[in-house]
Amino acid sequence: MIASETLSRWQTALPFWASFLLIPLIWISAFSGGVWILLVPVSTWWAYAVLDHFVGLNLENADTETPDGPLRWYILLTNAWAPFQFLTLYGLIWYVTHSGTLSTLEKIGVFFGMGVISGTIGINYSHELMHQKGRGERWLADILLAMVLYSHFRSEHLLVHHRYVGTPRDPVTARYNEGFHRFYPRVLKQSLVSAFRAERDKLARKDLPWTDRSNPFWRYWMLQGAMLLLAFVVGGWAGMGLFLLQAGIAIWQLELVNYVEHYGLTRKHLGNGKYEHVRPRHSWNSSQKASNWLLINLQRHSDHHYKPSRRFPLLQHHSQDAAPQLPYGYPVMTVAAMMPPLWRRVMNPRVRAWRRQYYPEITNWQPYNKAQNPYPPT
Repeated sequence: MIASETLSRWQTALPFWASFLLIPLIWISAFSGGVWILLVPVSTWWAYAVLDHFVGLNLENADTETPDGPLRWYILLTNAWAPFQFLTLYGLIWYVTHSGTLSTLEKIGVFFGMGVISGTIGINYSHELMHQKGRGERWLADILLAMVLYSHFRSEHLLVHHRYVGTPRDPVTARYNEGFHRFYPRVLKQSLVSAFRAERDKLARKDLPWTDRSNPFWRYWMLQGAMLLLAFVVGGWAGMGLFLLQAGIAIWQLELVNYVEHYGLTRKHLGNGKYEHVRPRHSWNSSQKASNWLLINLQRHSDHHYKPSRRFPLLQHHSQDAAPQLPYGYPVMTVAAMMPPLWRRVMNPRVRAWRRQYYPEITNWQPYNKAQNPYPPT
C-alpha cells in the first residue's frame, strides 16, 4: 500500500520534472549548432503553447493542508535544479569558448537558449525556494539568482512586491496602457532601488546602518562577484560575455512574466495612504495545464499572492468569480506582451471588464490610468 501511494505521488509529480529535459536539449544545441540553437526557445515557448491547446485547463485543487511529506517529489524538484543549472551553465561556457566549430552567431544562440532556461526555470524555481522557511532552500534561491546577477529580486519580491502589489509603491505592477518596452527599463531601475531601500529601512528599525553585515546585499554582491569571476576563469573575456548574455535574457524573461501577472490591476485606495488587502482578484490567473507543468504552477498567481507561503503543488485555481482569467498561458501572453498594440487589444478590454466586475462603485478610473502615478495620491 505504501509503495503504491509512493508510485502514485511520483507519477503525479512527473510532468513537473519535464524541465530537466531542457538540460540535454541545450547540450544538443551546443554540439550541433545551426538551426538546433533554436531548440530550447521553441521547446519552452511554442511547444508548451501547443500542448496547452490540446491538454486544456486543470481546474482541480489539491488539499491545502497536505504536509511536506507527501510533497517530497515536488520539493526535490526545486531543490535539485540549482546544481544542474550551475554545471550546465559553466560547462557550456567552457565548451563554447573552446569550440572551434561554432560561429559567433551560433555561440550567441546557444547562450540565448541558456538564458531562456535560467530565466524560465531557474528564476522561477528560485521564486518558489525564497518563499520557504528553510535556510537551505533560501540559499539555493540566492545561488540561482546570483547566476543571473539578479540577487536583489529576493528582497524586492518578499519585502516590496508582496506588500505593495497593485499600489504605486510596487514597481513591478504594470500600469494600465503601459507597454512592456516602457515597463522594462522602469522596473529594472526601480526594483533595485526599492529592494535596497527596503533592506536599509529594515535595518534602521533595529538601529543598524545599511552597512551592517546582516544586510543581505553583501551576500548578493559576494555571490554575483563569484559567479562572474568563475565565468572569467572558465572562459576568459568571451566566457564572461556569454555569461552576461544569458543573465540578460533571463532577466528579460522574468520581467516579461512580471508584466503579465498584474497588468492594469489595482487595489482599491481606502484613503490616508491605505489600500484594501491583497485578494485573488489582484493577479491574473491562468490554469493552462501544460505551461503550469513547465512553470510549477506559477500561473496560479492569484492564489500565490493570496497565500504566499503555499508550496506550488498546493496552489489553488480561482474561478472568474474570484480572480480575472488570462485567455492563454504565459508562453503565449509573454510573446503578445512584446507587441504593445496586440497586447492592448487583447488585455485592455479585460482590464475594463475586471473594473466593472469587481469595482462597479468606481466611476472615474482616469487617475488610475496614468503611467507614472496611476493611483490616488497617498
